[in-house]
Formats: sequence, structure tokens, C-alpha cells
Amino acid sequence: MTTLSPTAIGKAYLDTHAWELLTALSDLDDRMPGHEGEAVGSKLVAEGLAEAGLRNVTRTSFPIPGWWRDGTSVTVRRKRRDAVFEDTHELVELPGTPSGTITGEIVDMGYGLPEDFEGVNLTGTIAMASSLTPDDYGRWVHRSEKYSYAAESGAEAFLFYNHIPGALPPTGSIGRRTGPGPIPAVGLSKEVGSRLVRRCEDAPPDGGTEATVTVDARNEPATSANVEAVVGPDTDEEVLFTAHVDAHDVGNGANDNGFGSALAVGVARILAAIEDDLETRVRIAVFGAEETGLYGSYYWTHTHDLDRVKCVLNADGVGYSRDLEIHTHGFEAIGEAFAEVSDEHGVPIATDDGLRPHSDHWPFVQRGVAAAQARSTSDDSGRGWGHTHGDTLDKLDPRDLRDLSVLCAAGIAKLAESDRPIDERSSDEIRDEAVETKHDVGMKATDTWPWGEPRDWPWDR
Repeated sequence: MTTLSPTAIGKAYLDTHAWELLTALSDLDDRMPGHEGEAVGSKLVAEGLAEAGLRNVTRTSFPIPGWWRDGTSVTVRRKRRDAVFEDTHELVELPGTPSGTITGEIVDMGYGLPEDFEGVNLTGTIAMASSLTPDDYGRWVHRSEKYSYAAESGAEAFLFYNHIPGALPPTGSIGRRTGPGPIPAVGLSKEVGSRLVRRCEDAPPDGGTEATVTVDARNEPATSANVEAVVGPDTDEEVLFTAHVDAHDVGNGANDNGFGSALAVGVARILAAIEDDLETRVRIAVFGAEETGLYGSYYWTHTHDLDRVKCVLNADGVGYSRDLEIHTHGFEAIGEAFAEVSDEHGVPIATDDGLRPHSDHWPFVQRGVAAAQARSTSDDSGRGWGHTHGDTLDKLDPRDLRDLSVLCAAGIAKLAESDRPIDERSSDEIRDEAVETKHDVGMKATDTWPWGEPRDWPWDR
């Protein structure tokens, strides 16, 4: 049984390299996929892995649909004076949106659940939906799913308002695999969204609330990159620890996912210190372009032999606290390894076996590769500061980064044990669970259902 030595743990608690990397990534401001900051960020991660002593450090480029914001506004018609929303604390364009100017009646679709759109004709309107999914709904309804329902129902523009207060308009991709989505889309703060909801409620029956949505955006081909390196013996199998370096450009991307990238380097430094104890090679892979379509992880799974991957632990959403949570997707051996870590370190580690199809573990899980997501628990409903201009370094704690680095490294070392089998699940079994839990509804609505016709990817063109 592989355990971290007290010396390795002690050194990890004195090591500041991962936090310094997180600070440097946060100070880049714009790590949007395909932008210069993302490229600089991947180079910083590569340097961090090399400095940790890992071997075969590489940066591999691949094409993606790039996107740049150039400005947006929403003008609401009123009898005395129009209300104009155009400041960045009020609204932001959603990545992947096309440009356009749309005038129409605002229709509030509430939560924007699939049933909210059934039998509804939104032709010529501006559809609006909350970022919230009810806790008892059974699954999270992604923004791109709500956007797709609006477009399919005939809406000509889409407004996505936050349920978190604090003048935090939410961003997040609604683009398609090889280019922009079909209609302009804008994220609104809760405060602006509440005003528009109230306007819709107070509108007379014979006339709704008219508005004009203007979006200026640029959709052009771009390039992202994956960074990877290895530590441990040269075995046929390998264990992957992954994260993503890109972030949305409205904040600093400190939590999502600068913290995950820094955690990858922190884990790498601990594993390098116990390299002689590792029984299976460990690959650290920090992907690009997660936020706009999981491009980096899909590219990796399309260009590597997945039979050589023993299992994957993907770190995304880990900066909320030091309370680790492992989403196993039914791969029980991963949860068992972290249960041992929990016992040995005397700290609680929560596990969940449900599907989470919205981060870089998903391209592995859908193909039957054992993969889990490492997160940390949060009291907030939803992602909190994430995907807003509030995602900044001051919200994070270096003690959380140290604790999680130790716990994740300890779990990876156990998963790398040569005599520890990882339970298998077939791609068909994952598909059937996705159908049973109704995750297929959202993925089919957004054209991301992976079972069926082959996908069209930028690198295939």
C-alpha cells in the first residue's frame, strides 16, 4: 500500500511554487481559449512541470473555433425613458454568440427547463432564463441547453440571468463544435435579470416588454494547446491527473481553473519527491480550451491509445474549500482509493457516483475509461464566483491548495499501485445511465450526445 511519507507531506506544506503559479495565472487576466493569455498560461504550466522534475514535458497545439467579445447592450423600451444596460457589471456576451441586433418582446422562461419550452412558440421574441436549476430537479440543466431550447422554439436572442447577487453577469460558452451558435446570447446580472422579470410580470396582456439586444463579437479560427509530462516508472499503463488552464476573460479565472492548474503542478511536485515509490507511470495533463467545448481533452482522447490509461482524476471546481469531493461516475475503485486516503489522513473526503458530463473527465468516461472529477464542496448553489468577474485570487486560500495537493497526490499514488485493479464500465453502460438519468436530453438538445453519428471536430477539417 502506497502512502505519502511524513517528509513528503511536510515539504508540501512548505512549498509555495503552486501558489506562485496560481498568482501568475490569475495576473494574466485573459486566458480565454485561443487568446494570447491562454498560450502564456500553458507555457507557465509547462515550466512548472519541468521545474518539478517531470520528464517529457510537451505542449501540443490543436485548432479550435476562436471567439472575441467586442461589446453588447440591451435597451428596454419604456414610456418615459428607455432603460439601457451596457456596463460590464450588468451584462456580458456569452462566448460563441454570433453578432447581431435583435428587437422583440422579452419572454421570461423561468428556469428554462425542457418542459418550460414544450409547445411554446417564441418566434421573433427574446427568450430569457435563469442560471438556476431547482435542487430537486434531478440533474443540472446547462446554460447551452436552455439556449438551444430557446433557439429551437423560434427565439431570435437569448438572455441568461444569474441567480447569484452582486452585479455578477455570468459568462459561459453556447457555441457549437465548429463555430458560433444560431442566435445572439447575453449573460445578465441577477439585478438586471430581476428588473426584466418584473417588467415582464407587469406588462399588460395586450403588449409585452419590448427590447433591443445588440451583440458585437468575432468568431475566427484559433489555436489552443495541451501541456503534459510524466513521472514514475516506464510502464505500459499510466494514471492521469488532469486540469484545464484556460478561463473566461471577464474575471481572472483564479478558481476556474487556475486553481486546478496550480493543483496539477502541486501534485506533480509531491509525486516527483516520491517517484521511486510509484508503481505505475503518472501523466500530468493540463488541457486547453475546456471552457468552450472540452476541446483539449477531446483532442487528447482522439490522439492517444486509451487502452493504456488505467484511470483519470480531473481537477475542476476545486478552489471552493479544502473539503475534497470525488465524483467517481460509478468507477468504485477510485472512490475506494480515496476512502483509504481519508482514513490515513484523518480528514473527510466525500464521494458521489453520479454522472457529471461537463468537464475534461467526460471524454474519457463516455468511452468507458475510468475517470473521476475532483472538486471541493461549496455552500453556494451553482458555481458561485465562477464564470463572473468575481473569480479573482483574493477569494482563494493557499492552505486549501496545500491540503488538496497532498490528498490528491496520495490518491494518485494509490491508484498507481500495480496490484490495485480499477473496475471497468463499458461505453454502452455509461450511455444507458445517461439515458436513465435524463442527461441525454440536454446533450441531444445541444448536439453534444456522443453516441450516434461521428462528431465533427476542428482538427478533422
